[in-house]
Amino acid sequence: MGPNEPEGQAAPAGGGAGRGGAGVPGGRRRQRVSMADVAELAGVSSQTVSRVSNGRPGVIGSTREQVLAAMRELGYRPNSAARALRYGRFHTIGVILFSLSSTGSSRTVEAIATHAAAEGYAITLIPIDVATQDNVLGAFTRMGELAVDAVIVIMEIHLLDTSTVQLPPGVHVVVVDSDAGDRYCVVDTDQADGARRAVRHLLELGHRTVWHVTGPESSYAGQRRSQAWRAVLEEAGRPVPAPLHGDWSAESGHAAGLALAEVPECTAVFAANDQMALGLLRAFHERGRSVPADISVVGFDDTADAPFFIPPLTTVHQDFAEVGRRCVQRVLRQIRTGDDSRPGTDLVPTRLVIRGSTAPPDGPRSSRAAKAP
Repeated sequence: MGPNEPEGQAAPAGGGAGRGGAGVPGGRRRQRVSMADVAELAGVSSQTVSRVSNGRPGVIGSTREQVLAAMRELGYRPNSAARALRYGRFHTIGVILFSLSSTGSSRTVEAIATHAAAEGYAITLIPIDVATQDNVLGAFTRMGELAVDAVIVIMEIHLLDTSTVQLPPGVHVVVVDSDAGDRYCVVDTDQADGARRAVRHLLELGHRTVWHVTGPESSYAGQRRSQAWRAVLEEAGRPVPAPLHGDWSAESGHAAGLALAEVPECTAVFAANDQMALGLLRAFHERGRSVPADISVVGFDDTADAPFFIPPLTTVHQDFAEVGRRCVQRVLRQIRTGDDSRPGTDLVPTRLVIRGSTAPPDGPRSSRAAKAP
């Protein structure tokens, strides 16, 4: 691109009559609106227009509004491709993930998009429907062909463990929800600490032990939560019941709940996410096991619906907004400083939110009996 080439594109019909932006009779092509046209109309320099169009500081509010008004009148739109060639940045962050249907993925992507937009960046999203090595390789290959400055990867580490998966050269990378801190820059929720808080809460209420409905065996988050559940019970010298395996869905939690409802000694259950906890609540209700009078239930995620379950769900709160913010913060730091993606893990703390689904064993029932005449 030459130094005098305009950094803008054609105005829409009806914009900027007399300044190259209006439609031309007979269907002839409209002239391109240039930065100089905007500067002339606004009564400022082309440098000032450039600062406004690129969102840079150093322009007083009234002048900025004057330039924006001229852009609107002329239908001028900054040419992002021209800017990228000039400054070497595309102001776009790529995101690769398995599924938008899971709570963690969807809320993390939402947070990434929000914080990226606040910094003047867009996101390019490539979801992977089936977690196969070929699909992962295809996603990375596709991302390498796109104009992105950085990539945020939300996926399990075992699918990055291959010489065939190559990260796009020169593109900064942050990985989410993965045990990959020895090779990549990782941002994640402190999965283990959250699970420990949940199990300790139930033991402190007086329950002899805690049953567990796990996430998928292939899930890093599910593995960390399950390992922490087992470790707390073993450290306390408590029996470790056989875990029931779920797949994050309420349906799998319901199936586990029907089985646990037939175990008289089961008084407390830790579900690896809120959706499976919802399935547990439904199953216990169907089998006449009261929550929390007969069985206490704790979930993980603190979804927006958790306070409205019957009873309201005690759960571990994940700060997805903070995970997204730190991901964007990390990649922007790498872009702006030119640093490589240095290995290491940044853990976002969790907190336990106590609601109505947990109580001491037989606590509510004993209280009612004590008040009876």
